[in-house]
Amino acid sequence: MSKAVGVIGLGIMGSAMSANLAKNGFKVYGFDVLPRARAALKRAGGVPVDSLSGIKASIVITSLPSAAALHTVCSALGAKGMVIVETSTLPIEEKAKARDTLKKKGITMLDCPLSGTGAQAKVGDLVVFGSGDRKAFARTIPTLKGFSRQQQYVGEFGNGSKMKFVANLMVAVHNVSAGEAFALGIKAGLRPKDIFDVQANSAGTSRMFQVRGPMMVAGRYDDVTMKNEVWQKDMKIIGDYARTLGVATPTFKASAGVYKAAMAQGFGQQDTGAVCAVLEKMSGVRRR
Repeated sequence: MSKAVGVIGLGIMGSAMSANLAKNGFKVYGFDVLPRARAALKRAGGVPVDSLSGIKASIVITSLPSAAALHTVCSALGAKGMVIVETSTLPIEEKAKARDTLKKKGITMLDCPLSGTGAQAKVGDLVVFGSGDRKAFARTIPTLKGFSRQQQYVGEFGNGSKMKFVANLMVAVHNVSAGEAFALGIKAGLRPKDIFDVQANSAGTSRMFQVRGPMMVAGRYDDVTMKNEVWQKDMKIIGDYARTLGVATPTFKASAGVYKAAMAQGFGQQDTGAVCAVLEKMSGVRRR
């Protein structure tokens, strides 16, 4: 009999995790407020449920868009002994509040953000930053292996989010630097595909150049792995956290202006790789 796991939140990341878990032999009970997301889970081999009470699993993964959504979920959950693997990118204080709510019910919550884009999630190319109760985390590892390539335990609750903030700061900067590099190369007369093929293996490459470079070559950002409008939430969380620590983030702040320009130019629903289009426009680039 297949092992059971619950997934709450079937957006870009949640749906990819669910599909991989189902593919790897897990019985996936999934909930989302959107009927179309539940229907997609069924097509992927999972078991969609209409309410949180329908999740029949002791390990449950949450992938949610906001702190309000997390608190709503935690208020509704009530199965003693359950372990919640919280993967969303949210302020640490909000996760701690949710952890305390669940602790009163005999439920353990782990802070386990993910490193990787939606495209990486589809192929299981994710790294889990696990934090919280170490024994509970060890219990979840077989499940985590069903959708990720690496599972890192980084210490006390909240350290997972801290590690995620570090990772996303670099993602923010590297994504914009990739777009800037394409704008320079294209305006200099180089073909976008040649730029990618050569630079993807150069000293200046980055994971974001490799992942989003093909989008930038095509100049199309409809195959969304992270929406610009959702990314604004992550940018704010990182910026606020850095300010509370008194950390200087000049390159991060510079990248934030490009993402805001992407929003202003109508790329809110498109992938963050669209910063390339923004920088091309700023640079007067005209593609052939």
